[in-house]
Amino acid sequence: MTSKVTDRIELAKLCSSKEWSKAIRILDSLLAQTCVIQDICNRAFCYSQLELHKHVIKDCDKAIQLDPKLLQAYILKGRALSALGKKEEALLIWEQGYEYAVHQSADLKQLLELEELLKIAKQNTPAVNDNHLVESSGPESNTGPLLSAKSVEICDISKASDRKLKECSSGMLDNSEKSNNSSVLQNSSSKNAKKHKKIERKSNDFHERQANGTNNNCKKVDYPSLVCSELSDTSEDSRKSSAVTSESSEQSEPNDIPEFLSQSNNKCDVRLELNDEGKRNKKFCVARINSKTKSINVDFRLSRGIAQVNEGKYGNAVSIFDKILEQDPTYPEALIGRGTALAFQRELDAAISDFTKAIQSNPSAGEAWKRRGQARAALGESAAAITDLTKALEFEPDSADILHERGIVNFKFKDFKGAVEDLSTCVKFDKDNKSAYTYLGLALSSLGEYRKAEEAHKKAIQIERNFLEAWAHLAQFYQDLANSEKALECLHQLLQIDGRYAKAYHLRGLLLHGMGEHRNAIKDLSMGLSIDSANIECLYLRASCYHAIGLYKEAVKDYDSALDLELDSMEKFVLQCLAFYQKEIALYTASKINSEFCWFDIDGDIDPLFKEYWCKRLHPKNVCEKVYRQPPLKESLKKGKQRKQEFTFTKQRTALLQAADSIGRNIQYHCPGFLHNKRQHRMAGLAAIEIAQKVSKAWRALQAEWRNSTKGTTKSGKRLRRREKLNSISLNRGGAGCSTSSSSETSTSYSLIDDRSTGRSMMSWNHLYSLAVKWRQISEPCDPVVWINKLSEEFNTGFGSHTPLVLGQAKVVRYYPNFQRTLTVAKAVIKEKKSVYNKEDKIIDLYEQQKLQEIMAAESSSDLYRVVGQDFWLATWCNSTALEGKRLEGTRITVVKMGEIGYDCAIRTPCTPARWDDFDVEMTSAWEALCDAYCGENYGSTDFDVLENVRDAVLRMTYYWYNFMPLSRGTAVVGFIVLLGLLLAANMEYTGSIPKGLQVDWEAILEFDPSSFVDSVKRWLYPSLKVGTSWKNYPDVTSTFETTGSVVAALSTYSD
Repeated sequence: MTSKVTDRIELAKLCSSKEWSKAIRILDSLLAQTCVIQDICNRAFCYSQLELHKHVIKDCDKAIQLDPKLLQAYILKGRALSALGKKEEALLIWEQGYEYAVHQSADLKQLLELEELLKIAKQNTPAVNDNHLVESSGPESNTGPLLSAKSVEICDISKASDRKLKECSSGMLDNSEKSNNSSVLQNSSSKNAKKHKKIERKSNDFHERQANGTNNNCKKVDYPSLVCSELSDTSEDSRKSSAVTSESSEQSEPNDIPEFLSQSNNKCDVRLELNDEGKRNKKFCVARINSKTKSINVDFRLSRGIAQVNEGKYGNAVSIFDKILEQDPTYPEALIGRGTALAFQRELDAAISDFTKAIQSNPSAGEAWKRRGQARAALGESAAAITDLTKALEFEPDSADILHERGIVNFKFKDFKGAVEDLSTCVKFDKDNKSAYTYLGLALSSLGEYRKAEEAHKKAIQIERNFLEAWAHLAQFYQDLANSEKALECLHQLLQIDGRYAKAYHLRGLLLHGMGEHRNAIKDLSMGLSIDSANIECLYLRASCYHAIGLYKEAVKDYDSALDLELDSMEKFVLQCLAFYQKEIALYTASKINSEFCWFDIDGDIDPLFKEYWCKRLHPKNVCEKVYRQPPLKESLKKGKQRKQEFTFTKQRTALLQAADSIGRNIQYHCPGFLHNKRQHRMAGLAAIEIAQKVSKAWRALQAEWRNSTKGTTKSGKRLRRREKLNSISLNRGGAGCSTSSSSETSTSYSLIDDRSTGRSMMSWNHLYSLAVKWRQISEPCDPVVWINKLSEEFNTGFGSHTPLVLGQAKVVRYYPNFQRTLTVAKAVIKEKKSVYNKEDKIIDLYEQQKLQEIMAAESSSDLYRVVGQDFWLATWCNSTALEGKRLEGTRITVVKMGEIGYDCAIRTPCTPARWDDFDVEMTSAWEALCDAYCGENYGSTDFDVLENVRDAVLRMTYYWYNFMPLSRGTAVVGFIVLLGLLLAANMEYTGSIPKGLQVDWEAILEFDPSSFVDSVKRWLYPSLKVGTSWKNYPDVTSTFETTGSVVAALSTYSD
């Protein structure tokens, strides 16, 4: 009690000498012990003397929430709003207070003051400034006694909306409001101050927030935070096109909003945005010189320092704070102010040092904890940042501001559950926090809560219709779910708001690229580059589009431009590496443009080391030194004139393209994440028709052999000879483009091998699938689709495909729907094997009954991990058809712990030489069985029942292909294209669509036996098969689109 009395005596002295910042420090201490409403108002009054109006509003909101009849709070808040230029809002708050006063018992002196303020406000006469009123009236001013001699009212926690009223001890620092909130001009125009809460990946705002959410117009801009960066792939933005910047007058506010821009080295760029209105409204008289003293008041110096930070004069600010600290090296407000200025100068380590000293000087300085947390987040120190922000919340448990900050840090470091918890709580207190709603939408989407995520994004837009980033993230959200129509509508709305918003053009270009509309994508990407010429995302994507449609000169130019850029993040560096590899592929394709398409052979012609680095997105240094580079484009120009290909729609081509579009659209997965891509549909249709035509020729040759065979030959003898022919080119394990002797044997150029001794043409399974692989490669050249066994030495070490279902806490939109079945399969494997493997491939025994029971009860990756106790993998199996009783290694299901926040769960398929040999035998046997089923008595049949064995044989081979996964990517689509082509060759055209939510490759991967896969797929596949021979009237694909150039033109030209 004695201590409190002493504090209050000291407080009175400090106020008498107008040392407001020190007075605030004592009030912080008093409020930390006991929440007294009058002390909250007293602190608001002190803040008003320093013109820290946002803190005035914040404290008044607290007081009003605790006691709605407290007139002093209404008066102070109204004056603060008026000083910020929010005249209308000031009038409303005064009217609200007056309404309470006239209906209940109130201090008549304050009531009269309210009447006078209302009168002046309604006459549009500027209200008298607080400082002047206080100076004339002294401590016993009209606002009521500054310090009450009587015992003051204690907060009633039951009236605090269940809050922990420790927030009353928040200790918001006097001039450190301006130091720490260096991003805001305290006197800037109110209307715009409400408008500009930015959320963008590149720019990291000082997020304006109100601590309690009781007044949505008083939002405090916070310390620069890198946590706003890297929201998602859609937030990648250039400085010129950064979301919701001052370039867009619709949503800019006069408050100067400094931002840290994310850098690859985890440092920050700093930018200060200050528009004219903010400068006009800025008032410099933040404190007065005490005429009784010879030196400049410390508070005045603090205010000057803060003003310098607000104006972007960080060096000057540091000098001012240095002078204060020369007199008192532990002055916390000055330390926080200098730390803020240093942070803006990208001196984050020095800034953290200052914040640390401030904490040591005053451990109750919540602002210092918060700012150090933000600075640490900017350096990538996520755990330390979360610790500091959590400590800051101890001083303000319900601070929407700090919750918002911590939520963003959690999101940035992929703790999406923590982000959702913080941001959900934040918007309860600050219902108009559009930034929090946008981040909440992103976090919810990562957790697979798509309905809630959509609602959060829409709420952000509802709060601010012109909030560009919210529109951008909603568009990305719809694109991720493969809802192109809604995504395009969002981007249209976004560009209606700001037609110079570069990121919108990049997003729409990305979407159009994913839909196969490369020419339209180029238009948008070019528009984006006209706004921001150094945007590597636009450059790389436009180069890929030019590459895909055969404009190789333009593609190479863009690839070169991307390679010349100086970059600031690892993500962009990866694009630069890819630009190197893509340029080489573009030059290779250009050299083949006038050759027959059969000579386009990436697997046979491109160096294995190059392909390996390309697939892994590695730095190309070794490739440059060790691998033959493609000749320059001008050499290809000499060999064959390269020009824009004018595609002519002849009758034959039109008929073939129409048929291809009809057949190809049936490859579409109707699942989240799979966009409808008309270019890929056309590619699939043309590939399926070509496969049908070539397989038909092979089967016709086999049929001729069957008919001409001697009647005395046994059935087994004929089968043996057929097997020898089918395997004649399968002895080479490599499949497409693999070499054991001469180049004529290795190239995939000839899918039919002439056996001159018998006059027959035969085909192997790998040449069959290579037809589809080649079409997939040419259709989307920025996808590294290659045979895994052709990747340098990696084939011997088991390099293979990797498909994630869960990444930490994030549910992968495309594949997570298969998670529960994958978990069921994993438990079945463990139950039988009673073991798994660790990352060193050593066995982990799980024989204990208790462990097995816990595994059987597991409902998540974390449950499995808890039982096993370390990273592990297990392998499914495939029952062999070729060798009875043999089991082939199927897919590996892996669970890896990711820090303390989640687990990676994925399927991996290592293609080792031994595994390749096993599947080569199985695929050869399956292909032979299919040929046997069709050739012979059933050849040419159009009887659906007679063709049952043929259908089943096609599905069995498809089952082994999917489990084999011999490609770096594209295995799924290639498998279904070949399935369509084989069925068509057997006079069965699939006219249906794959059921919604079903992914055919996963149906195979998660079955142990081919018969189960056949039974599963035939239920929806067979009823949609149409028997007929009309497909035989289609023009020959090989001769209709003879050259690589004509193939590219066919995929890139549409008549609609």
